[in-house]
Amino acid sequence: MKLFVLIILFFTFLVRGQSQYAPPAGQSNSTAIYKDSSIFVAWANSCTVIRGWKDIADTTQGVVTYGVDTNALGIADNQVVSLGDGGVAIVKFKHPVINDAGFDFAVFENGLTDSFLELAFVEVSSDSIHFIRFPAVSLTDTTTQVGSFGSIDATKIHNLGGKYRAEYGTPFDLEDLKDSANLDVNNIRFIKIMDVVGTINDSLCTRDSQGNKVNDPYPTLFESGGFDLDAVGVINTDFQSIDLLTQERKIKVFPNPVAAHGNLYIQLQYENLRTVPIKIFNTLGRLIFAKNVLINEHQAVIKLQHWQTGFYLINIETNDSCYKRKFLVF
Repeated sequence: MKLFVLIILFFTFLVRGQSQYAPPAGQSNSTAIYKDSSIFVAWANSCTVIRGWKDIADTTQGVVTYGVDTNALGIADNQVVSLGDGGVAIVKFKHPVINDAGFDFAVFENGLTDSFLELAFVEVSSDSIHFIRFPAVSLTDTTTQVGSFGSIDATKIHNLGGKYRAEYGTPFDLEDLKDSANLDVNNIRFIKIMDVVGTINDSLCTRDSQGNKVNDPYPTLFESGGFDLDAVGVINTDFQSIDLLTQERKIKVFPNPVAAHGNLYIQLQYENLRTVPIKIFNTLGRLIFAKNVLINEHQAVIKLQHWQTGFYLINIETNDSCYKRKFLVF
């Protein structure tokens, strides 16, 4: 019996030690999204911060003071507001975030490197009362404390804000929470970012969705300690459908879905246009097509040439507007 238990513990440790999530920005299979990606359609326009401690183990040191709430508004620009140990920021948006294809929003921190990572839990709410947390996972070893300027392996981190360095957002998919009570994943009006307390002290630590201690740089006894919130970028929001009602009168993209070996047609009700600049991005915001496409009788054609299956974002610019629409390749 003891041998059986030891075998189970060994394999549990082995699997945990080898578990890997997406790697740092710029590496193959990373989910990091650059701040200037056209996949972002909106940014937070309201933020309220409740400051956390410089050191939760010694509250006589007071709370952090770096930055102001408004630093978290708009596009990521390295102007941040620091949360401190256990500090909280709640951001709001002009239009609700919705659960659509792929990732729905991304959280930006100002990490200087791919390994100095200050982490945060992320929660969402439709009513500002019930907040539901994304199932975060931290597989960082907890036998030794990550020091104040210590390193973390991004491949051991999942669904925690701050996974990526400055200017690269950590994306979240509302599909993870679609079955949650008291939450409408197509009407997310509030996003809460809560600094993890990175200590491995049993009485002060914070734990992930699997009960693991979250080990990140600690202590960070600075005015800028804890998670530094830069921005929250929206990928899927309901204002797109409102805009499409107007845009559809001038531009149509079809068929949708479209076969991987087929043609994608763009119909434009504009006069005197000979070509139209078209850009297409994948769901991570990577540009995969950019060309001035010839218009023939108000219609442009893109030959897909065996594209990979999945969702894409098309960006079409005309003289008086910029049109965005998702399409599916099957």
